[in-house]
Amino acid sequence: MKAAVLAPLYLSVSWVLIVTYQLFTQTAVSAVATQINQYLPSVGAWIFSNVEVIIFVYSFSWIFVLSSVIPAVILGKQRSVLVQFLVVLVLTLLAFILQGILLPTGELPEELLGFAFFLNNPLVATVFLLIPYILMLILDLRTRRKEKTKREMKKITSILPEL
Repeated sequence: MKAAVLAPLYLSVSWVLIVTYQLFTQTAVSAVATQINQYLPSVGAWIFSNVEVIIFVYSFSWIFVLSSVIPAVILGKQRSVLVQFLVVLVLTLLAFILQGILLPTGELPEELLGFAFFLNNPLVATVFLLIPYILMLILDLRTRRKEKTKREMKKITSILPEL
């Protein structure tokens, strides 16, 4: 029952995160590249010439994070590779379809640029680009902590019968 209620909510929130991330990543990457270009022109030029690849990597990172979290929340420990694949596929297709509808020219329309003004600040843009990686780190540390606690509890419960 919980999964039936939470699944649409998680999918909706994930979809919004992926789409907004894809829409605003180019602005953030450009701001960071412009800043880097001032100090390391060759690195800045490389970033500008590979913007599409960089945007793909950042979009993939969001999809990866969300596809790891959503099936775990919806299905618990009984995650299915097929379900995880379908979740990722649906999120990816929906994100690219919406991006194609909103950005037919490949550029952000003026209405959306109003929301992206804060990403022109290289520091804010860097934080924006780091969000999925920070989430991955937090999720990984949390999982490791839970596993360590579980191992410690298993040790304690194995010793208790002997006392």
